[in-house]
Amino acid sequence: MSIAIGQQGPIAAPPPPEPDPLPVNYLNNGYSIWSWLFTVDHKRIGILYLVSISIFFVAGGIAAGVVRLNLLQPDGAIVTEDAYNRAFTAHGVMMLFFFLIPAVPAVFGNFFIPMMIGAKDLAFPKLNLASWYVFMLGAILAIWSVLAGGIDTGWTLYPPYSTRASQSHVIPGVVGVFISGFSSIMTGLNIMVTIHKMRAPGMTWGRLPLFVWALYATSLIQLLATPVVAITLLLIVVERMMGVGIFDPTIGGDPILFQHMFWFYSHPAVYIMILPGMGVISEVLTCFSRKNIFGYHAVAWSSVGIAVVGFLLWAHHMFVAGISFYAALLFSLLSMLVAVPSAIKVFNWTATLYRGSISFHAPMLFSLGFVVLFIIGGLTGLFLATLGTDIHLHDTYFVVAHFHFVMVGGMVMGYFAGLHYWWPKMTGRMYSDWWSRVAAIIIIVGFFFTFIPQFYIGYHGMPRRYPNYPHEFQIFNVMSTAGASILGIGYLMPAVYLTLSLFYGPKAPANPWSATGLEWQCPSPPSVHNFDKTPVVVCGPYEYAIGVDQMGRGLPEPPGVDDNPARRSGITGPAGPMNKETEVVG
Repeated sequence: MSIAIGQQGPIAAPPPPEPDPLPVNYLNNGYSIWSWLFTVDHKRIGILYLVSISIFFVAGGIAAGVVRLNLLQPDGAIVTEDAYNRAFTAHGVMMLFFFLIPAVPAVFGNFFIPMMIGAKDLAFPKLNLASWYVFMLGAILAIWSVLAGGIDTGWTLYPPYSTRASQSHVIPGVVGVFISGFSSIMTGLNIMVTIHKMRAPGMTWGRLPLFVWALYATSLIQLLATPVVAITLLLIVVERMMGVGIFDPTIGGDPILFQHMFWFYSHPAVYIMILPGMGVISEVLTCFSRKNIFGYHAVAWSSVGIAVVGFLLWAHHMFVAGISFYAALLFSLLSMLVAVPSAIKVFNWTATLYRGSISFHAPMLFSLGFVVLFIIGGLTGLFLATLGTDIHLHDTYFVVAHFHFVMVGGMVMGYFAGLHYWWPKMTGRMYSDWWSRVAAIIIIVGFFFTFIPQFYIGYHGMPRRYPNYPHEFQIFNVMSTAGASILGIGYLMPAVYLTLSLFYGPKAPANPWSATGLEWQCPSPPSVHNFDKTPVVVCGPYEYAIGVDQMGRGLPEPPGVDDNPARRSGITGPAGPMNKETEVVG
């Protein structure tokens, strides 16, 4: 007798567990385009600036490429003389007003100043967003003037050429720069108020990171100098449209007045560009040498000294313009004086590196490149501050080389150092360590090949801004153009590997460099409001000697020091000395 056994259906497999939801951060807190265009999150606004200035950097680089290719031949290789004038003007306007000036303050200042002082946002979030829109409005006008036919006056816009003789699109270009100046004022005001009013408990002025000091000094210049150039540019428009005699001597104006007003802003603007880069370098050098910064107070106050003295030496651009001999002597002396706070920074950076445990990651390579190139740029600037040599070197390629050693060799290298240093924090992803080091070396080599020949041809009399030159200078111009090609490849490489890191890069721990600042105590990428609770600062900003961050907590081992996977993942080591010992530092 058999017993029928009923067949049971297949047992359903339990559903797979749902993945843990991603922690909310500033990047995934809304994906729509409107969530970005109307954001008041300082971090997202910093990213908006990053994307914008990258576009203008490419545009300015293309214009520079046209200039360098044309100089392959003594009589011009690819464009006419008029097109050459418009190309180098477009290069100067795009690079100076829409890349170099906003690069570090608008991108890294917006992103990291609140985090570095323990705040949840900038003091005026809506004003911060408005500054980006104002910047973009000015940039669009300037780009339109370039695409519609360009400007042929040079980026300095000297009248009476810019007010009477030029038939190019001067007015929309000038108005674009005028409008973008208000963005600079808004950003500077926001940063200054934030630093004054929103510091975390215990974050005294003697415990501020040096990057914050540098941005504070930069904001001071932005607030005091930018209105002067805004008025100056507006007067150009008034004279050009209405024929009022302001700068044109044929109708009662004074062209020297324009130079005084223009350079009263534009020389401090050099420090708007370079001071933030110096702040980045102070952060990177101390981190990757694993040493406390040498002479913290000297480095901090030298930033303020540069900002103050920078207002007093504008007329060293005018030694051959007809100013009095005694005024020229005074401005020459002041030009020498501004080298003192700059030298203080360099000597303190060098002392910080001395006997440090240096690791040559990409941020450190860019920073070392900054120091070397800035020294060369600063020393060659002394030749231009000396009356006798400036008469010989004025408006030659020696000035071009000096300026680019300071601005490109300095500011752009500082910008790339900061970009590589803070990229893991901004994106939550690590980039290729090997390719980033290669890119840094290529950029430094390409820079030397580009601008060292220009010192030689400038000393021997080749004037800048001219599309034609004597045949004996051709070999040096070919070398310079070849170096610019290497430099272009170097600049293209970070665009590739940083973009790839967004999709394929390993996730970044909260503190991949084992740094001490408050920004590294946030997750990577940071949460919407930066900190779950307001941090309490108990020590100075660079306590690498005792191995603690600003909150008195122990640091993880720096990359490459320890093979312990727990340490590589960012788990902090044992806390260092607390309260009593750290309170006396900073």
